[in-house]
Amino acid sequence: MAAAEKILTKAEIEALLNAVFDGRIEPEKELAKTEGSVVTYDLFNSEAHKGFVPNLDIIYDSFIRYSRVSLSNRLRKSVEIKKIGARSYKFDDFLQTLPSPVCMGIFIIEPLKGAALISFDSTLVLSLVDSLLGGTGSAKVPVANRMFTSIELRLMEKIVGDVLQDLEKAWAPLYATHMNLLRMEMNPRLISIVPPEYQIVTMSLKLQIEDISGNIMFAIPYMTIDPIRDKLKAGMQFDLMAIDPQWSSRLSAEILEAPMETIVEMGNARITLRELLELVPGDTIMLDKPSSGEMLVKVEGVPKYFGIPGIRHGNKAIQISKICSNRGQ
Repeated sequence: MAAAEKILTKAEIEALLNAVFDGRIEPEKELAKTEGSVVTYDLFNSEAHKGFVPNLDIIYDSFIRYSRVSLSNRLRKSVEIKKIGARSYKFDDFLQTLPSPVCMGIFIIEPLKGAALISFDSTLVLSLVDSLLGGTGSAKVPVANRMFTSIELRLMEKIVGDVLQDLEKAWAPLYATHMNLLRMEMNPRLISIVPPEYQIVTMSLKLQIEDISGNIMFAIPYMTIDPIRDKLKAGMQFDLMAIDPQWSSRLSAEILEAPMETIVEMGNARITLRELLELVPGDTIMLDKPSSGEMLVKVEGVPKYFGIPGIRHGNKAIQISKICSNRGQ
């Protein structure tokens, strides 16, 4: 059975006020008794109210690096992306800042709860579509009050798919996620990823495609990010993990398999140009050192080792005897 709520009756309130006026109860002393158990909470200036998320911009820095490459490859044009800034809104206030029509992708960040969205302004959408179809990227169709066609939305789905893959990579060092696109939308009034009064955190990016520019905006509910705030606060650790470990291992593997030219110098000899021109098969050139001594081994023209010549499995070989300390030899 639930405990009864402790609500004072009208008579009890009047008795309490009379005791205060008569001096039988001193409010300051009564408050002092509960000083250790009462915690002051500034609701309006708290981080939760502002939607402040520490180090979230680091994720977008990584995203920019990935997306710059993927979009340049897909569009076959030079693409630059810059951060404009982060801001928090109540969701209803955020929707009122969006124009109509606007191209939006609604997606989920598994295993985190809730949905997020990405929006592209109309000018950028038309430029991206024109570039995908082999055009110059210049939007020649009037933008005002024109809804996007099904073909344009379908092409933008591919762009959003690339963007979400890059966002997954950017999140990976902090938290393994899977970005899954739910649907595309044009009308902000039909979007309801959280209740209107809930806080969301936005990040605006400026995308430059040669001479054409436009804005991209991410909007993620604060309730979605809140469970991993502690990981985001560990900014130093996140910076150390910002390098893609898979990329590093692949690069190391490729470097180890890179071919390198190795040359063994048996000796040196100086001859005249006349002697060189008169050489025929069977002639002998006398070197300045015996073939039984140590020989210099060069890797890509750089002296690296000394070795002793010999035969192994019927092939000429050299056994490394020491490392060359004098690189000038």
